[in-house]
Amino acid sequence: MKLLHIDSSILGGGSVSRELSALIVQRLTQGVYAEVTYRDLVAENLPHLTPATLPAAHPASAMAGPLDATAQAARDDSDRILEEFLASDVVVIGAPMYNFTIPSQLKAWIDRLGVPGKTFRYTEHGPEGLAGDKRVIVALARGGFYRAESAAVSAEHAESYLKAVFGFLGITQPEFVVAEGLSTGDHNKTQALASARDAIQQLAA
Repeated sequence: MKLLHIDSSILGGGSVSRELSALIVQRLTQGVYAEVTYRDLVAENLPHLTPATLPAAHPASAMAGPLDATAQAARDDSDRILEEFLASDVVVIGAPMYNFTIPSQLKAWIDRLGVPGKTFRYTEHGPEGLAGDKRVIVALARGGFYRAESAAVSAEHAESYLKAVFGFLGITQPEFVVAEGLSTGDHNKTQALASARDAIQQLAA
């Protein structure tokens, strides 16, 4: 099994999403041989998407023209990001919710995955995802309450976005381990963490 582990929280050791994503990886690899590739998107400081930072397989990458050494290094890293994703059997993502959506670091990584002919294509019947052979599990941490029954559900643009973007790539059933209400008091945080840890133990290995 090839497992790709992505973290995107800016909180380092104090991050709930990092803790939960690590527990998910531990759960999935227990007693199983796994080749794990890890990316800390905050430490890597991926640049925002430009024609120069697009993977070479993206048609718009040619708009950048000749690249200097720095730009070529960024292009090469984008190529590796795409190939890591394509080669993976399982992708585990630690995703905190910031300002109602995902971190910009995680968005920069996702932007490198949307490559026509590689992860999706357009057909006469509409777009078709090409990456549906993967399992994606997201450890999602939220400070408030945003589930379907909450008053703030319309402001939730992290889980909904990730479902949409991975669905577009053909991964129609991403799995979510959610810890929410983390900023609403110690009692709620303790309950949320306990519930998320229990959900991880229930994941199919």
